[in-house]
Amino acid sequence: MADAEMPLTAHLEELRWRIVKTLLAITIGFLIAYLYADTLFAILIRPITLAAGDSTVKLIGTGVTEAFFTKLKVAFIAGIFLAAPAILYQAWQFVAPGLYDEEKLYVFPFVFFGTFFFVAGAWFCYAFVFQVGYAFFLEQYADIGIEPTLRISEYLSFSARMLLAFGVTFELPVIAYFLSRIGMIDHQTLIRPWRYAVLIIFVVAAVLTPGPDVASQMLLVAPLIVLYGASIVIAYFVSTRRPAAATGEDAADDDSTTE
Repeated sequence: MADAEMPLTAHLEELRWRIVKTLLAITIGFLIAYLYADTLFAILIRPITLAAGDSTVKLIGTGVTEAFFTKLKVAFIAGIFLAAPAILYQAWQFVAPGLYDEEKLYVFPFVFFGTFFFVAGAWFCYAFVFQVGYAFFLEQYADIGIEPTLRISEYLSFSARMLLAFGVTFELPVIAYFLSRIGMIDHQTLIRPWRYAVLIIFVVAAVLTPGPDVASQMLLVAPLIVLYGASIVIAYFVSTRRPAAATGEDAADDDSTTE
């Protein structure tokens, strides 16, 4: 642990600078992504185009500045993903003073796996959930005989929320590792309420997946259950190794005191 405790004002100052650096990283990511905003927007509308199939889907703008602000939003979303390693690094550095010296060395695995799961969650949403969800929504238009005409800002807002939600959800194993490391949870903490956890997963899947059928809900339920199980395994290995490390450190302190 840190040799001296930081006062509250020092923690707030540290937090302020971490936030400033995080925003700077997002700004740099935004500027880079803005250069490719047109390509990124084409990628974002591809799922609904594929879901439409032979049907016609029109994306329209209803304001003079809507296209410009749409490009800004696309660049901002992409900027968050580009800045994900920096965001995770700043988060780790903020809590690092409260960690053991050997735990501070895990910063790079934390950043790597945190970024990996964040991007993996967004990719899963883009590649699978969007296909099912948009196909369901477009089917509702076909049932009432209406040709869908969608505002680009509304479509983008919905897509962005889904991508970010899945990205954050897939961080569950990384969060479990971190909380286990600082001693807030262990594997028993996650195992005991497993029935409630599974129920919550099904409820979340029912809310987030637009289709009413079980197959579409399982697209979210299956990975969440796998991630929950992975979190239990991670918490087990971390919590069973931590006491040994702490004991060894305490023993070293006792020896130095005796000398």
